[in-house]
Amino acid sequence: MQAAQAENLWVAQDASREAFSRIYSKVDEEQLNQALQGRSLFQQSWVIPPAEDIEIAGLGPLYNQLSCLSCHSKNGRGQPPENPQQAMRSMLVRLSLPGQDPHGGPLPHPVYGTQLNEQGVPGVPGEGQVSVDYREERVTLPDGETISLRMPLYQFADLHYGPLDADIRFSPRVGPPVFGLGLLEAVSEKTILQLAEQGRQQGVNGHPNYVWDAERQRPAIGRFGLKANVATLQQQIAGAFIGDMGITSSLHPEENCSAVQLACQQSPSARQPELADAQLDAVLSYLRLLQVPARRNADDPVVQQGEQTFSAIGCAACHVPVLTTDDFLPLPALSGQTLHPYTDLLLHDMGEGLADRRPDFQASGREWRTPPLWGIGWIARINEHSYFLHDGRARNLTEAVLWHGGEALPARQRFAELPVGRRLALIRFLESL
Repeated sequence: MQAAQAENLWVAQDASREAFSRIYSKVDEEQLNQALQGRSLFQQSWVIPPAEDIEIAGLGPLYNQLSCLSCHSKNGRGQPPENPQQAMRSMLVRLSLPGQDPHGGPLPHPVYGTQLNEQGVPGVPGEGQVSVDYREERVTLPDGETISLRMPLYQFADLHYGPLDADIRFSPRVGPPVFGLGLLEAVSEKTILQLAEQGRQQGVNGHPNYVWDAERQRPAIGRFGLKANVATLQQQIAGAFIGDMGITSSLHPEENCSAVQLACQQSPSARQPELADAQLDAVLSYLRLLQVPARRNADDPVVQQGEQTFSAIGCAACHVPVLTTDDFLPLPALSGQTLHPYTDLLLHDMGEGLADRRPDFQASGREWRTPPLWGIGWIARINEHSYFLHDGRARNLTEAVLWHGGEALPARQRFAELPVGRRLALIRFLESL
């Protein structure tokens, strides 16, 4: 009885478009106030230094967007441009060259770094633009139904600091949802290793990504980022501030300017660091305390049939339905919670179709972390679109399933072979999450 009660406290009983934005409030007043401050920082637009309000100055010199909310609207999913003429608004492109940095991570491009920043403050040219177009590829299922899948095609233009190398590795990413991250952080490394062993017994080969933990100065299991390439939520937040908005912190004290970007180097900064440790802690508290949205229609017989099918065809081998958090000293309220994220936090080979060919620590160019599915049925209502997968190529959940390859190919084939009624039931189940 106590476990069920604890679980329900972390589920936001909200059917509105704010269902991704509810803060768990059963904490002390100081923690709650800190989270509320973090929400303000997450939502605000940052300004170019120097500025009268030093607390929100620090944008740039190079950046992608003005605020966290720009890529994570209502704390949900971003989306790709709808046509080649539209700029990326909630999407970015990672960059690297063949090889590894001193800690085993991606090797930055010597001019453009590890992320293309499309915008620059006055006097500092943005690095360039990326457009996306699509080639349609038709897939015929065994029952004769034909479905069109979109293959994205990317083109770089207006590169202000010289051409990219012929062997450049790039990876487009839409902004993922940010709710429930505290619960995922509280899952122990022991549990993640047990999930890897459990998966092997079910015929899948998921493995953790061992990454460099900059806070503890040692390797650790990664769990954040689309390739599980970040060890802690604090590092994920600080990395987004410097990478997406050019805002320095104690974890990233240098501006994101390369040696040849002279105007960038000469552009004024705000205080150093621009994001104070207290502000970083506030955003961390906010994201740790964001609740997960409540599931809907769990008693619907069609949804129940879809859930059974989801497990029967092998989807649950990677999208693990139930996890439990361990003791979590930074925020004890997260300890001992039962959650339903539908992820194992492991890397899986997803096949050549979804490959970005950009390794990241121990993640190969074909591997991605299993994305949590909780809240996936709310995206159309809250974010007003239905684009899925790491780059938003899938226009609906059926397309997303049909893009699965590699280790997921057997489950994808079983999905394709289902009678149409059971396929639709499985989709209804996903829409209930």
